[in-house]
Parts: sequence; C-alpha cells; structure tokens
Amino acid sequence: MKSKASLPSQGEARPSRCPDNSAFKQQKLPAWKPQLNIASVLSSFFLTGLFCLFVGVCLVLSANSIREVQIDYSDKCSDCSKLRENSSNWNKECHCSVNFTLEEAISGDIFMYYGLQNFFQNHRRYMMSRSDAQLLGRNVNIQKSYCAPFTTYPNRTPMAPCGAIANSMFNDTIDLFYNINSSVAQVPLLNTGNSWWTDKNVKFRNPEAYNLSSAFAGTARPPYWQKAVYLLDKEDEKNNGYINDDFIVWMRVSAFATFRKLYRRVRRMGKFADGLPAGNYTFRIAYNFPVTKFKGTKHVILSTVVWSGGSNPFLGIAYIVSGTAATLTGVVITAIHLKLRKKKTYFQK
Repeated sequence: MKSKASLPSQGEARPSRCPDNSAFKQQKLPAWKPQLNIASVLSSFFLTGLFCLFVGVCLVLSANSIREVQIDYSDKCSDCSKLRENSSNWNKECHCSVNFTLEEAISGDIFMYYGLQNFFQNHRRYMMSRSDAQLLGRNVNIQKSYCAPFTTYPNRTPMAPCGAIANSMFNDTIDLFYNINSSVAQVPLLNTGNSWWTDKNVKFRNPEAYNLSSAFAGTARPPYWQKAVYLLDKEDEKNNGYINDDFIVWMRVSAFATFRKLYRRVRRMGKFADGLPAGNYTFRIAYNFPVTKFKGTKHVILSTVVWSGGSNPFLGIAYIVSGTAATLTGVVITAIHLKLRKKKTYFQK
C-alpha cells in the first residue's frame, strides 16, 4: 500500500508514457512500397517457376548419374540372425559372407553405407535419450538426464555413454574383398574422416585424463555393447571414446524409419587407385546387430557421390514441383487477366 507522500499531488503532472515524437518511434521513416501490377506479378511467377524447374532438373539428372550397388544381407545371414535373436548369445561371434559381381567398374571416390529399414530413430523418447553434457566429456550426474533406463547398473555403476541411442549403436563389422582369379585381395577402407567436422571437434569430446582407460574408470559399457567405449578402434587410439567416427555418425539420428549412414570410404591405392574394377566381390560380415524383432532389414551400399551429394532425388523433385506450381499459377493469373480485360473492353464499347 502506497503512502500519501508517494502519491502525486493535484498540481503535479503525471509522466507521459507516449513514445518520443521522432520519425523512428512514431514509425514515420521512409519505406519502399512496391507498386504491384500485372507485369511484375506475372514475371515474378514465371521467373521463379523457370528457375526452380531448371535447378530441379539438374538435381534429378545429377542424382541419376550416381553409380550404386545395394545388397540386402538380412536373409543371407539368416543363421547369424537366429543366433542374435537370443540375447544370451551376445558374446558369441557369427560371420557370414555375401557375394556379388560388378559388371562395370566404378571409378572415383566410393563410399560404403549401412542401411536400416523400419528402425524408428525419430521416436521422440528415443531422440531425447542421451546426455549431451556427458558426450562433451564433462563429469555430470546422468541420473538427472533423459538417459533412463540406460543410466546405471543395479550396482550404481554409470554407463558411458548413457541413453537408448548409444545403447542401440550399429555394431556390424563389414569388410570388402576382391576376388582375382584364385587370389583374394582385401579392399582398403577408411574408418576415419566420415563424421562432420562440427561433431568431431565441437559436440563430442573425451574426458581429460592421462589416458582413455583412466578417463572412463568407474564406468561401464552400455548393456548391448560388446566392448568399452575406449576400445572401439583397436588400430587407432585417436579414434576411440566419444570421438569415434562410427559412434558420432550413429548419434546423429535419422528423420525417417528407413535410412542409411556412412560407414567407410574406399581408400584409393594400389589396384583400387581409380575405384573398384569390374569383377567378383565378397562382403564378409561380423553379424552383431539383430533386426528381426522389429521386422527390419539391413543393407550395405556402395555408392559414388556428385556435386549435389548422394543418391537422393528428393530435393530435385521438390524443386520441380515448386517450379511447376509457380508456372501454373502464372498461367492461371494470365488467363484470368485476359478474360477480365476482354470483358472490360466489351463494356466500354
């Protein structure tokens, strides 16, 4: 309650709340107001439509020029699939081989992807099940994160990394072999440099310590993992922990239930300096990722890329649809304008 002394007297003027009488505060600054007429409107629609159609056709033609080989190995590795259906067999190894033939050589840079179908990484609860602070190498209490129920074991040992996304990481091992007459040559593959620079250097960091094993001391691997996070790459110590490329690629969730993720790149050296020559090839797969329980399938894809990216015509089709819609709108407006102009001329006569 205000005292009488604080109230303004009858002779005192109340402070005004009106904005200053300036051009800016009174919104009187000069402005450009386009004068729309039939010529400017129609030219805008037709130019926009032609531009979108041109870009769309270029993108579609570019996507169709990509060389791609896609192989479904879900049924071809059925024995391993049955073994993995029983979670008690998590520590048993299972390998399978898939043969295929390249009728024509694939030249240039070649990328290897793994594809999953009917795996819903876009589920809201699944997407939230992670701790970004933990992935930055910070010592945080993951009990307060969204990682539950993949936070700690019954003995209160925290999981590293925590969450459903990390726990379900794709862990099949895929090697490619080239069959030359009676000999077999392994195709060299690069397992680093496959993630985004911002992810590798900004969003993911390992805890600071003398070495990685001591950095993750007191933690345990997620339940579905076969090895600890600091042992993901035995050949390259710098590709371990939270900055492992395979882990980073998996943690970038897909927007659709059917997706592909970059797994390896063919190293251009020796017999494969120009790409993959024509001939017989074999995928040797260490089968660890079960898909039968959610009625999914697994693919391995060999593909080239072009200036517009990978084999995805969606953007080109979107441009073509937008360009067609803009052009048709321009045609309709033109027809209406001509019809109204004829009526106006008739009444004037």
